[in-house]
Amino acid sequence: MSKRKILVTSALPYANGSIHLGHLVEYIQTDIWVRFQKMQGHEVHYVCADDTHGTPIMLRAEKEGITPEALIARVQKEHERDFAGFHVEFDHYYTTHSPETRQHAEGIYTKLKTARLITSRAVEQFYDPVKQMFLPDRFIKGECPKCGARDQYGDNCEACGAAYAPTDLKNPYSAVSGAIPVKKASEHFFFKLSDSRCVDFLREWTTSGTLQPEAANKMREWLGEAGENKLSDWDISRDAPYFGFEIPDAPGKYFYVWLDAPVGYMGSFRKLCDDKGIDFDEFWQKDSTAELYHFIGKDILYFHALFWPAMLRNAGYRTPTNIYAHGFLTVNGEKMSKSRGTFITAESYLQQGLNPEWLRYYYAAKLNSTMEDIDLNLEDFAARVNSDLVGKFVNIAARCAGFIEKRFDSKLAAINLNDEPIQKAFQYTFENVQNQGRNSEWIGEEYNSREYGKAVRWIMAVTNIANQYVDQEKPWELAKDPSQLERLHYVCSVGINLFRYLAILLVPILPATADRARHFLNELDPYTWKNAETLLPEGHKINSYDHLMTRVDPKQITALVEASTESLKPTTPQPHSQQRHAQHQENVVETTTQPATISIDDFSKIDLRVARIVNAEQVEGADKLLKLTLDIGTEQRTVFAGIKSAYDPEKLKGRLTVMVANLAPRKMKFGLSEGMVLAAGDGGGLYLLGPDEGAQPGMRIK
Repeated sequence: MSKRKILVTSALPYANGSIHLGHLVEYIQTDIWVRFQKMQGHEVHYVCADDTHGTPIMLRAEKEGITPEALIARVQKEHERDFAGFHVEFDHYYTTHSPETRQHAEGIYTKLKTARLITSRAVEQFYDPVKQMFLPDRFIKGECPKCGARDQYGDNCEACGAAYAPTDLKNPYSAVSGAIPVKKASEHFFFKLSDSRCVDFLREWTTSGTLQPEAANKMREWLGEAGENKLSDWDISRDAPYFGFEIPDAPGKYFYVWLDAPVGYMGSFRKLCDDKGIDFDEFWQKDSTAELYHFIGKDILYFHALFWPAMLRNAGYRTPTNIYAHGFLTVNGEKMSKSRGTFITAESYLQQGLNPEWLRYYYAAKLNSTMEDIDLNLEDFAARVNSDLVGKFVNIAARCAGFIEKRFDSKLAAINLNDEPIQKAFQYTFENVQNQGRNSEWIGEEYNSREYGKAVRWIMAVTNIANQYVDQEKPWELAKDPSQLERLHYVCSVGINLFRYLAILLVPILPATADRARHFLNELDPYTWKNAETLLPEGHKINSYDHLMTRVDPKQITALVEASTESLKPTTPQPHSQQRHAQHQENVVETTTQPATISIDDFSKIDLRVARIVNAEQVEGADKLLKLTLDIGTEQRTVFAGIKSAYDPEKLKGRLTVMVANLAPRKMKFGLSEGMVLAAGDGGGLYLLGPDEGAQPGMRIK
């Protein structure tokens, strides 16, 4: 494999709020991919920075009685602490308020202006006469012009979902001072995204394989059909007072987020290059053969897939190799909420003593290469971690290490590479195999294509192989028979080698645990992917085993939710932000009265999947239940369904049905039910739902 040169970025967190579990979906996803690429021996640089400019920063600093520079420096340290706490390993983490970012922002602006892609015109905005400043949309409140709901922000109504201009609000007021704003015109600068040079380039670029299929479809919708021009010019300036970079030759005018924030990618990398002697141009010049990947949330797709590449292209730089967008995080099937205790910060999670690698693993098990949302079900989180990581993975070492240490001076026996359990395990990494009717790609390919859920599934299949081998050989029984000592030595050495193999496969997801495993196994050098192809030699001496991971205590989850629950006492709404660049003002999630009908967003919370009934059996002692084993593509689930009166279990095997995949697991006296199958009935019978021919297990129903 030839060595690749790769530059990777994650979206820039805004320096006006804490990192929370929703943010971490992206940074953990990116970190896993970067670690895997580095294990391949590629040259990889992972950079990021705090997005530090804007009115919210200026106002918060003013409220705290400090300078904006002092505020962003403090928040940057907090963000770096939180990322490090979850083992997100940047090669460089910086700030957009840097000389490097200013240099590139001014250079790009000048090149775009020379190309006649910058224009100016008067814009009428709301102006706060008390604070003597123009107000961003989210700093204006009033009554919705469509439904009349009070205290709505200046860009959209959270009651009816309508979008509008701030000047459309009824009875508007400033969220900063409470004053009634006045309309005032000011000259603004625009990047001419509607120019044919941008539109023609974007039509080709967005369909070239750079984007995921669903993202490319969205781009076609935004761009319009051939001959259409649905793009608007982008406002890239703000008036003083404003915390940011002043536009060259335009006193009192500042670059808005649309221009200088993404240049923060370049600024952070430039600083790394200057510190480490890396050739910046090799990665950013127009004809660069290096690779550039942006990991982002789908909420800022428009910005990264239209505005940013058009700006780069016309300023003489290269464009991204790929943009990887992911979905949002829900907790227990709902938006994160302070009132429900599910708006959980990274700091709060760590302060409760929860292992950060529990969350890394759970996210990995849920993530794929699409823009689908993922759900953090806290009960399922505890059950999966305890089952997979403690009950299966580290349990292998725990079951074998003691015998090696006490009976064989901690030295391993020689292992036959062609031994059946070794071969069965290795096939998941080094060759294609048939598994439960599916063609398994190499685990490495799943990592590379960001199909982490599939990678986790195959890794857990290997843990099953290892544990079944130990169960079959029963080393605890062999230890009782002096004539079986050689067999005991061999069996436990196989177990230790299988554990090592798994630890290497899990390095991208569980770097700290894998590192502790490496020290237990007495190996000095960090693991590479090629290490998985080898076995520890005869006579290799391991160290004493110590517990590598503890179980999730349900009390920890309860304490986490309680610590994250905000008082429900009425408070004065305050504009604030937890978002990244391109969405600086995000409202607090508040509890509202639900209407009798539901929206499409409500429906989308239900994760309906096509499932194949692998097995169906009677449940002893249950009058109505059948125990179903369901294959949903990436894993198998057990569901207890009340359909015994209507179906013969033998006739259900192999049938396709529909299940609710994100229903919280329910503990029953017969076992844990991990979902629900759908059936229709009006009292006269039960009818199990099933998809049309051609549907495959795991397909989402929309």
